Parts: sequence; structure tokens; C-alpha cells
Amino acid sequence: MSCGLYLLYESASGYASFHAAGLDEIGQDTEAVRNSVADINRFGKVVKLVAFNPFESSLDALTQCNQISEGHMTDELRNFLERTLPKVKEGKKPKFSIGVAEPKLGSDIYEVTKVPCQSNAFILELLRGVRLHFDQFLKILKPGDLEKAQLGLGHSYSRAKVKFNVNRNDNMVIQAISSLDFADKTINSSAMRFREAYSWHFPELVKIVSDIYLYAKVANVVGNKLELSEDQIPGLTEIVGDEEKAKEIVEAAKASMGQDLSPVDFIILKQLAETVIKAAELRKRQYDYLVSKMNNVAPNLAALIGEVIGARLISQAGSLTNLAKSPSSTIQILGAEKALFRALKTRGNTPKYGLIFNSSFIGRASARNKGRMARYLANKCSIAARVDCFLGNTTAFGEKLREQVEERLEFYEKGVAPSKNIDVMKAAIKNFINKDAEVNVDKSSAEPEVRKIKKFKSNVDAARDSETMAEDKQAAATNGDASEKKKEKRKLDQDSEAGLVKANKMQKKSKA
Repeated sequence: MSCGLYLLYESASGYASFHAAGLDEIGQDTEAVRNSVADINRFGKVVKLVAFNPFESSLDALTQCNQISEGHMTDELRNFLERTLPKVKEGKKPKFSIGVAEPKLGSDIYEVTKVPCQSNAFILELLRGVRLHFDQFLKILKPGDLEKAQLGLGHSYSRAKVKFNVNRNDNMVIQAISSLDFADKTINSSAMRFREAYSWHFPELVKIVSDIYLYAKVANVVGNKLELSEDQIPGLTEIVGDEEKAKEIVEAAKASMGQDLSPVDFIILKQLAETVIKAAELRKRQYDYLVSKMNNVAPNLAALIGEVIGARLISQAGSLTNLAKSPSSTIQILGAEKALFRALKTRGNTPKYGLIFNSSFIGRASARNKGRMARYLANKCSIAARVDCFLGNTTAFGEKLREQVEERLEFYEKGVAPSKNIDVMKAAIKNFINKDAEVNVDKSSAEPEVRKIKKFKSNVDAARDSETMAEDKQAAATNGDASEKKKEKRKLDQDSEAGLVKANKMQKKSKA
């Protein structure tokens, strides 16, 4: 090519165009360029700066960086290339090419400008040399300016990439379920210590009040059983919710076999009871937070399998995106990794279920159908996770999937035929669109969701049509085979008849 090769370099300060005119001096292969990159005197004779277009601001630099990283050519980049590259006459092919670092960007530039672009190891070595000596090519930059621009753009680009919708942050779901498990362990250990210590004073209370939280509240109100009187029955009734049980506590305190404790012991026990009560109340608040967070992050998964089990699946997978990418076979045994690897090592039976075993659907299934139910439920969990991750905030699909699981459970028990999956999905899409219309969501914000639903619906219709066409083809092929068999049979019958006639004639001749 007579005009040679041009290099496009995207720096943190702006776009730069270079002309690689003296490639014959260092050679046309990658190894020769790699050896000459370190020497600026040698490399500077090969690559010459043509033009530089600085960014207007840090916000403009971030916008350009985001577009380039996605492989899109911006209007600013297009104007820069039109100004700096040689003019190409209409109807003629350009006699030069552009070397770029990103192949996607090169494809976009070629589609718009029709200028061929290259992106290979040879081009990347040339751009590496440009990046290494860029501050010496561009004399207008002061020492340290390029490093500051790179640092600022790097921070801005990283912040923009890690931004998320705070209402759909699945990381807080993982933290919430972990905090809930820790709260359960804390409450159990603290309540066990308190129950054992207070039972030395009032052992009969354990049989009357079995709940840990109510036991701690009752013990906190009772304190010293010797001071308990019938005047405290209304307060006890408010705690336990049953007047008869409150009277039973008072009567048991009068005839208790427990030992007496000192005032200091009662102070310690009261503090321990308050600790258990506060931990139980904190656990309740954490559970309410988890429910609200799951309804924002994964509403369909929560509607299908419950907030706690859904949160455990997300936590075990690492994120909602990871769970959505996992196949249903992985979701089925998620949480049973030790049992799986032990079975593979010992060549035993692999586990049929993991965390989803805690679902009420698995518990309601019979022993011979638990494995089938786990496989079916994992399939529906996979669909719900993908809807939550890629569609939007709706529970229409989760409710329909739950109905499907209920129907499947009834099918295993009574043999009632369940609904077809394609009909259920169409009903879910219809419910989603109707709900969207009822709440009068803003049109501009609702259009992307409706567009996704319509696209999904068209894919479902196309899949159903393809299935119908395949069935028709199969039926036609079957009918064709049957007709061919009939023709062959008819031909055999005719041949047999002709053979009989011929044999009769020969027999008559022989008799004559």
C-alpha cells in the first residue's frame, strides 16, 4: 500500500494518530518490532506522530473510554479520523489501513468509514512501543500529566463499572442470610446457658414454656419465684398469650423444687435474659430485612421456593448472576458438594438434593418421588433465577412456576396431568403485561420491560411453531412411508397375479 499503515492510539488524554512509514528499517515481523521498541531513536524513525486530539474534560474521557471498551466508534473519534487520515475518492478503495488494539472497534470503524483495519500481534507490538514512548512523542505534555490523567480515568472507569442498583444488590442478601445464621447460633447458645442457669431456681418453667424467646421474657418478669404473686398474672398473660398458662406458672412457682439464689445471681440472670431477648428481636428484624431484600433482588425465586432457601442458594452460588448461569443439575445438588465428591471418590451413589431439600415440596413428596421432585424443583429454580437476573422486578413468573410445582406434586400423588410449560409461560407473560398496565407505570420506563417480554413471547411462539412443523413433517414422513408400503404391496400383488396367470397358461399348453 502506497500510503502505508496508520496506528490509532487511545490514551487517557485523548486520541492520537501515528504513521508507520519506515517499517523496512526494522523488519515486517513481530520479533523485529519487539526488539526495536526499547530504543526510542530507532523506533522514532519508524513511527511518526500525525495528530493528537485531547479530550475536553474528565467526563468526556470517561464517555469515550466506555464506548471504546464496548467496541463502538464515537462521533468524536470519527471526526478525528476523517481529519487526520488521507482522503479517499468515492468509488475507490483506500490505499492505507488502520492498526487498532481492539478487533471490535476495528470492525465498527470499517463498517462506518470502509477503511480496512488490522489487529494482530504485529500491530499490538507497534502500539506497545507507542504507549511506552508516548510522552516523548507528545512534547506539549508536562512531566506527570499523563500519569495523572491515567490515574483519574482509571478510577472513574472502575467506579462506573462497579456501579449497581442499590435495590437489586445481591451482596446484601448474602450478608443478610449469613447474619441470620450467626444470630441463630448466638441465640441457641445464649438461651441454652440461660435456661440451664435459671432451671436451678425454677425448673418447672421449662415444661410450661418451651419457646426460647417467651421463656426468656417470662423469666425476666418472674425473677425470684418467691416474690411471684397473682397480681402478675395479667403481665404473664400478655407475654404467653394464655391466661390459663399464666396461672399455671404462678402455681408452679409456689410448689417449685428449685433452690434459692442470691440477689447478685438474679442480676446476672436478668442481664443474660435481656441478652437473649435482644438477640431474638434482632434476629426478627434481620429476617424481615431479608424478606424485603429478596422481594427486590429475586422476587420470582422467593415466590417459588421461599426467601430463606432462595437466599441460601444465592449465597452458595456467590451471586444471583452465578446462580442464573448455573444449570438445573448444579442447582439441584448445590450445598451437597462434600457428599458429591465423596460419592465420586468412593464410586457410590451421588446425592439427589442439596439446599433445596429444606423446601416444603421435597418434604411433601413421597420417598420414591423425592429425587424426581428435587430435579423438577431445581429446573424451576433455574428459570426463576434467570428471570430475576435478566428480566426485571416481577413475581408473575414465580407464582406460575410455584403452581407448576404444586401440579407436579399432585401428578406424582394422584396422577392428575399437569399443565404444559409453554401454556404456563404464556399465562405468566399475560399476567405480567396486565399488572404493568394496572399500576400505570411510566411509559418510558416500562417500554424496555415490555419489549423484553414481547421478544420472549415471540421466541416462545417460534419454538412452538417449530415444534408443530416438526410434528407435521414427522407425520408427513410417516404417511409417505405408509403410502410407499401400500404401493409396494400392490405391486407385489399384481406380480403374483401375473405369475399365476402365466402358470395356468403353461399348464393348459402342457395338457394340450
